Amino acid sequence: MRFLETTLRHLVKASDYAAMADRVASGQGWLQKIDPRAKIAGLAALLMVASASRQITPIAAVFLFACFLAWRSRILILKLARWVWTPVFLFTGIIALPAAFLSPGLRGAAFPVLRAEAAATLSALLVLTTPWPRILRALRWFRVPAVAVVILGMTCRYIFTILETALEMLESRKSRTVGILPPAEKRRLASASAGVLLSKSVALSSEVHLAMLSRGFRGDIRLMEDAK
Repeated sequence: MRFLETTLRHLVKASDYAAMADRVASGQGWLQKIDPRAKIAGLAALLMVASASRQITPIAAVFLFACFLAWRSRILILKLARWVWTPVFLFTGIIALPAAFLSPGLRGAAFPVLRAEAAATLSALLVLTTPWPRILRALRWFRVPAVAVVILGMTCRYIFTILETALEMLESRKSRTVGILPPAEKRRLASASAGVLLSKSVALSSEVHLAMLSRGFRGDIRLMEDAK
């Protein structure tokens, strides 16, 4: 039961994150009012500065400016710290840990960590302040291939479809499970659930693609109104 409850809790957290992102994107902050094309160009320029800089001061300035944009866009800093900064710090910190012993001081380890934090924050700002269809439409304006845009769009939709399916499957399994499952049974349950989700996603992909083609979809993202 612990395996089922843990998995259900993680799935619910993912749903809460998506719902929060939708609420923030429809808010009235600074970045929400800017055309998605301008946001992509501006944030990409800042991302290039953080990636190409060989000094830690410009990277820190970009990171602080990203935090200021998040505050003015009404994004909770605590949420940003829990969902973006902490995972990036843990992942990058493990990779950069040897640099703390191979180079004098902590500068060698702080350099990649701060760069990753700045890049992750800028990427999160774009996703959290812009509805996903508008991001895809802006990418097509920058001449990103239609195939890449379709893959991004379908991936986003499939994540939530499979997430909902997995949540329903595990809730159904939990309601029919009594007692503590042995480790072997937990592994069998996990592998069986993954197999069922895979088969369902393959079957659903062909159905969704045919449905989109029958409604006139040819690779371009169309909105009810274009941003200006």
